[in-house]
Amino acid sequence: MTGPGAPTGPGPATPAPAAAPGAPTGGDLARRATADPLLRLVAYALEAAHGRPPTAVWSAPYTFHLGSPGLVAAAGWPVAAAAAPRTDGLVRLSSLAHPADGCDLPLTLSGPPPDTPAWAARPYALLRALARAGYGRGGTDLHVQGSLTAAAGLATEEAADCAVALAVADVHTPAGEDPDRARLARLMAGALPDGDDALRRGALFARPGRALLLGHGTPRPEQRRQRQRYVVFDPARSGTRLVLLALRAAPGSKRDRAADSARAVDLARRAGALSAWPPGPRPGRSVLVLLPEARLTAVRAAVTEDFRDRGLPVPRFLNITVAGAARREA
Repeated sequence: MTGPGAPTGPGPATPAPAAAPGAPTGGDLARRATADPLLRLVAYALEAAHGRPPTAVWSAPYTFHLGSPGLVAAAGWPVAAAAAPRTDGLVRLSSLAHPADGCDLPLTLSGPPPDTPAWAARPYALLRALARAGYGRGGTDLHVQGSLTAAAGLATEEAADCAVALAVADVHTPAGEDPDRARLARLMAGALPDGDDALRRGALFARPGRALLLGHGTPRPEQRRQRQRYVVFDPARSGTRLVLLALRAAPGSKRDRAADSARAVDLARRAGALSAWPPGPRPGRSVLVLLPEARLTAVRAAVTEDFRDRGLPVPRFLNITVAGAARREA
C-alpha cells in the first residue's frame, strides 16, 4: 500500500478526554435533541432496560490495520457503551442488537462463569476482570451498541471491549480521575486473549489524521504510561479518499469470498485505486481502498457493474475518516 506520511514522533499517552463544556450528562443525554443519535439511543436504552439513567456514556472507534506492520488507525464510526454502578453484586447486560437476550447475572470473580447468552459472554468476562482489578465489584448496569455490524467487515469486538472497559472503569473511578487507559489495555489483553491487542490500543490512543505506530513486545507491568508514536495518515488532506469495500453474501451462498475480494481489488486498481488491503487479520470479507478523490465514481462504477453483471450482490462502499480515540460523551 502507499505508506502514510512522515512520523510525527513520540507523544505522551492519550489522556481520557473529559466531556466538553456544556455536554449532556448521562441522565439527560437521551433527551438532548442535538446529541449524536447513537449516543442518545444507548443512553435511552439503558434507562429503558434497567430503569435508571446512565452515570457515564463512552464511545470507542472501530479500528483497522494499515497493511504495514504495527500501524493501526481509527475509523469515524463508534461503538457506544452506557453504564451505571450497582452495589448488590449484580451485572445487568443489554444491547439493542440482541433485544431478546438481555440478562441479569451474579458477578463472580472466579470459578466457572454463569450461563449467558452468546453475545454477553465477552462483556461478562471483561466485567469480571475489571472487578478483580477493583472496578465495579458491586456490579454494573451496562448497555452497549455499535454503529456498524460485523457485515461491514471491520473488527467489532475490540471497539466494544474498549467502550465497555472505559465506561465501567469511569463509573467506578473517583470523581475527577480519568480511567487509566494503559492499565485497561493490559487488563483487556489478559482477560480477552483472543482479541487483537493492536486494534484495542488503536481505539484507546488514536489521533485524528494519524496512524498509531506500535512497538513489538508486551509492555512491562510497571510501564503505566507509554509514549505513543504516530505517523501522518490523513487521506482527506492529501486529496485522496479511504473507502471500505464490504462484500455482501447472497442468501445461502457458499461462494469463495476471498476470490471475489481479490477480483474487486483488481477492478478498483484498474479504475485508479492507489492501494488496497484487508482491515484485519481475516481477509476476504472486506478491503480498505485508498484512491484519488477524482477516481471514486469510476472505482465504484467498475466494481458495481462487474458484480451486477455476474448476478452477485453489489459490495457496500463505506467512507472512512481517520478519527481520534475513545472518549467520554456524558
